[in-house]
Amino acid sequence: MKKFDRMEAFVEQLHASDTGELHPCYAGYFVCFNRGEYYEAHDVLEHLWLQCTDANALFYKGLIQLAGGFVHLRKQHLRPDHPKDGRRLAPAARLFDLAAANLAPFAPHHLQLDVASVLALASRTAGAIRESNFTANPWTPDARPELQLS
Repeated sequence: MKKFDRMEAFVEQLHASDTGELHPCYAGYFVCFNRGEYYEAHDVLEHLWLQCTDANALFYKGLIQLAGGFVHLRKQHLRPDHPKDGRRLAPAARLFDLAAANLAPFAPHHLQLDVASVLALASRTAGAIRESNFTANPWTPDARPELQLS
């Protein structure tokens, strides 16, 4: 099954649940993110972002980059000695910076999201990585972040 078809099936599943007034891809992002399924969160929101023609494109891009940063941290946590996965802390910090730059114009709140708290999460996580001189991963599966909609 192609990626587009997988995302359409996932979105259809979300239509069956109560996503309220939110686009199912947007709601699905938070479901996946809060499960620690960052790659899937990235994919489902990218599905919406690729079709977006309004000012929300940068907002979605920032959230996709945030998830991408956590993809790097999760992979580095799982395989810290792997030649590729062990070197994912610097790319993660860069993605958190990019996410913050794209999300900042939408602060403090946008589309039922406390953007200010997301900016703080991105800053805190990138800062922890840099403070360790790119040697310590601040992410653990037991203390993964959650994003809540209001």
